Parts: sequence; structure tokens; C-alpha cells
Amino acid sequence: MRIGNAILFVDGELRPGSLAFEGGVITEIGQPHVPCDLDAGGAYLTPGFVDIHTHGARNYDFSDGDPENLQVIARYYAEQGVTSFLATTMTLSEEELTRALEAIRDFRWPKGGAKCAGVHLEGPFLSCAKRGAQAAEKLHRPDLAMFDRLNQASGGQVRLITVAPEEKGCIEFIRQVSPVCAVSLGHTTAGYDTAMEAYRAGASHATHLFNSMSPFNHREPGVIGAAMDAGATVELICDGMHIHPSVIRAAYRMFGEKLVIVSDSVRCADMPDGDYELGGQPVELHRGRATLKGTNTLAGSSTNLLAEVKKAVSFGLPLEAALTAVTLAPAQSIRLDGQIGTLTVGKDADLLLLDQDLELRAVYINGEPVL
Repeated sequence: MRIGNAILFVDGELRPGSLAFEGGVITEIGQPHVPCDLDAGGAYLTPGFVDIHTHGARNYDFSDGDPENLQVIARYYAEQGVTSFLATTMTLSEEELTRALEAIRDFRWPKGGAKCAGVHLEGPFLSCAKRGAQAAEKLHRPDLAMFDRLNQASGGQVRLITVAPEEKGCIEFIRQVSPVCAVSLGHTTAGYDTAMEAYRAGASHATHLFNSMSPFNHREPGVIGAAMDAGATVELICDGMHIHPSVIRAAYRMFGEKLVIVSDSVRCADMPDGDYELGGQPVELHRGRATLKGTNTLAGSSTNLLAEVKKAVSFGLPLEAALTAVTLAPAQSIRLDGQIGTLTVGKDADLLLLDQDLELRAVYINGEPVL
């Protein structure tokens, strides 16, 4: 299969070209005007989007522990241009997490659905003071044996874990776990010095920057300043509710190609306003804003990566920067950039065709058309 007359997103730039793929992998990057099976008509041809922080959608959640529900979520992602995702769990008891991870382990890539690239454990080793929408009674001190049991339950698929480095024993936990998966700092009260110690110990990422962490202060820059100095990748939720557009622009200037856009979507994504649940806690969705019921505490989002790319561009990010933040940067952050995230010969043929208004025209996953 060859797609010609396209604007390819290659090496961080948009340029005319063509692309061929066979057997589920990219086989050639060529000139724009060549004989082809599909004329893109000048549409953008980009890598498939990679969402490394998403809890669910369409009234289903990865923490539910039901592999059939996971297929519904995977199809929703594909419809929004997400070709790979990390199934993200909440702070739950070990028993509940084990059941959820076993379901994720048994997930089978559905026809028309996105690929599960692994698991993001958002907790349970977090700070109570910065727990956000995480359940306080189910928080746990960093525990290597517990992590090993959970990773085993997932079939060794944990690719990212969020921790609060100030918790007792967490620095040593990071040293032990970082060779196994990427470690992120989040839901934390850590100051700059503690965060830098965590990055030196092997952490490499920051979860939903600015949210559920100490602010960036001129005398105490916290995790945000440490992430910048350590060269860590950082997540942003670009739904226009979690972070002001000015701060999104500032974060881009601070972190550049280390910026990762995530959805942090929960079960109310692609659902009407109403009452939902997240990690055993009641959530209310009103006009696209998800909060713990009866509070102003944000409880994830109801958005998706395609909508966030459009928002980020409307907020002033260059299109190339927004595309990097949903393709190469997330793939690098979870150590899968050798397989996904760029239009490179030998990588998976996970591709999107987008028109000039960034509306989806086609989605290919492992070379198979799904939209």
C-alpha cells in the first residue's frame, strides 16, 4: 500500500512526500508525486497518536477489571486517532488492582480498535495531601514486592508508574523500579531537592504537570523546575480546564520536545452530562468538566488527544509541536520509540490522515484501516 501526495510529519517537520507500508510496517518514505494506491490530496499524514495516561471512556474504566469493556474503549480511541495507549489504573486496593491488571493482561486487540501498549499505574504510592481524585483510604507506602506482584498480574506490561518521591522509602523504590519501567513524579508535595533526588535515582517523567503538585515558585520550583533541569518528559492535559492557555504556552517554551499531551480521560468521556464513578468515588460531568461530586476538584477529563491537539494549536502551539507531543514524545517517555511514534521505515504502520482543519480522514493501525 502506498499513500501519495501527502504532507508527511517526519523528523519534527511537515513536508510533501509519500509513504509505503506492507505487512504492518512502514517500508518506504518517498517523494510526493509517485504512483500510489491512495492520493491523500495534500492531507497531513502523521504517526498514530499515543495516549500514555487514560483511564477510560464510554462509561467504562480500565479499573473495572472487564476485558470486554476494554475493547469498547479501544475502539473509541481509534475513532479519535489514538493508535496506542497505556491502560491507566487508579489508586485501589491490591486485590482490586490485581483484578484490573489481569483483565488488561487478557486484552486482545479488537478489530477497529487501538493497541494496548501496556499499563500506567497512577498510584497507589502517592501523597495524601495531593491525592486529587485518588481515594485516600487506598493509598499505600512504596512497596517493591507489591509492585512486582502487580506487574506480574499484568503479564509484565507495566510501562509507567506515578509515585510521590517524598513518601518514605520512595527514592530506593525508584532505584529498584526504574530499570523495569519508566517512573513519573506526580500527586506529590515534593520540593525541588527531593524531586531532583528522585530524577537522579532513575525517574524520568512528570504526571499531569501543574496539577496535583506544588506550584512553580521563584524560591521553590518544585517538581516542575526539577523536571526541566533533569530533562524529564512532562504531561499536560490540554483541555482548556486543567491548565490556562498561557501556562500551556509557557510549558512548551520550557520543555519543548519533552512535552507530552495526555487525555487523562475517565469513563465519562464521550458521554452526556450526569453522574459517574472514578476509583470508587462519585463524579459529576457538567458541560464537559468532570469533578468529584459536590466539589470543585477535577476528576480526570472527558476529552481525547485529537481534541487536545486542536486546542493546543488554537492556544498558540505550533502544529509540529502539538504533533510531537502526541506521537514521538509519549513513545519516548515509555521506551517504545523504537516501535511507534514516528514515520520511520521498519516501525509499525500506525498512521493518520488529517485534513487542514485537523479532522480525521483515515486511521491505520499495523497497516489495517480502522476508519
